[in-house]
Amino acid sequence: MTKFRRTLATGLFGLAGLLAASPDVFAQAAATPAAPAVPPIDSGNTAWLLISTALVLMMTIPGVALFYAGMVRKKNVLATMMQSFAVTCLVAVLWMIAGYSLAFMGDGTYLGTLERFFMSGLTMETRHSLAGTVPESVFMMFQMTFAIITCALIAGAVADRMKFSALLLFVTIWLFVVYAPVAHWVWAGGFLAQGKLFGIEFGAVLDFAGGTVVHINAGVAGLVLALVIGKRRGFGHDNFAPYNVGLAVIGASLLWVGWFGFNAGSAVAADGRAGMAMLVTMIGAAGAALAWMFVEWAQRGKPSVLGIVSGAVAGLVAITPASGFVFPGGALAIGLASGAVCYWACTSLKHAVGYDDSLDAFGVHAIGGYVGAILTGVFAVGALSATEASPEGTSGLLFGNPAQLITQFVGATFVAIYTAIASWIIAKIVDALVGLRVPDEAERDGLDLALHGEAVQ
Repeated sequence: MTKFRRTLATGLFGLAGLLAASPDVFAQAAATPAAPAVPPIDSGNTAWLLISTALVLMMTIPGVALFYAGMVRKKNVLATMMQSFAVTCLVAVLWMIAGYSLAFMGDGTYLGTLERFFMSGLTMETRHSLAGTVPESVFMMFQMTFAIITCALIAGAVADRMKFSALLLFVTIWLFVVYAPVAHWVWAGGFLAQGKLFGIEFGAVLDFAGGTVVHINAGVAGLVLALVIGKRRGFGHDNFAPYNVGLAVIGASLLWVGWFGFNAGSAVAADGRAGMAMLVTMIGAAGAALAWMFVEWAQRGKPSVLGIVSGAVAGLVAITPASGFVFPGGALAIGLASGAVCYWACTSLKHAVGYDDSLDAFGVHAIGGYVGAILTGVFAVGALSATEASPEGTSGLLFGNPAQLITQFVGATFVAIYTAIASWIIAKIVDALVGLRVPDEAERDGLDLALHGEAVQ
């Protein structure tokens, strides 16, 4: 008995020391037997997501940086590029600290957890349930590039007049309050993925690569920020002609190429669905570019270069939520519709309402994202989203499921309303803390010199 007690005491002391040295050991050991088998890393899928991640990052730097810089006046070119570059750096760090964890960890209805706070627990072997056979580190980085471009797009609505410090503060708050929750709702098992809103079941919202999470989110936030900050000096009578349309064309072209990583990469595998997503992305963009061009040609007598590239971007936006759910015919219809509707939004609607969305972030991204989200509910083909758990997948109106159209409308509208309210509150807070707008003198002389002490010669 004495020997047993000594052995027991020794064992207890040893266990206590082990727990004191590493409190997580016991929990990990207890969880290990029940953990599901982790599929081996697939080098092909991983390679494709690595490439896709680089393509999506290219969409912001240099894509958005050049696209936006080409459309502002010469005195604001560097400031506009600086916004894209600085937002890229800022969001990368914020995503590492807590953004990724709040968006993609846990199974909460409204928000994730802090399990990956400062990337705690991330190793070369860890895997995320949404990433399949790809390392979690790559999945995390892929999603980081989505967060980056979403925040960078907002700046287009307030180009020429927003303080650099105010933009950085706005983005910091907005990433955690708006982007991370919406990403969780739609992509990480939140209530829009569950198809339940305030206890009412309405079906899971379809958003393959970011029509709601990225484009409606960014476009609505940009409009709200533009309304709060006010119109540019001289809006309505000064000449706001683009400094260099050629830069805008290069930026839009980089966006188009990068968008293949954006959409096809969202399959998180080098498979048939990724291939179909790439194909429909090309068709949607081309259809929208032609639609915008021909509508503008008919209305104004000449097809503009800026018009056709804007149409292509509108088509890329609209096909984004649908890219993993539609076939080429549906993609063409979405592209044609988005090109025409976004042209109307950036011209007739903008002039009728009178808001000053400098680079049409709302007209292209919010409206294009909304068109794409709704039409996903029309053209979705169940076979493209079929799984073992749901062998029939989710179809749209044309394939016998009219309820999906309502689901898409509910999801897109709810995100737009939440983003508008939250963005307005954040803008007011930032305005109270540091002020949103540059002084009149700085706006007149140009943000390049006033904010950064540099200028394009």
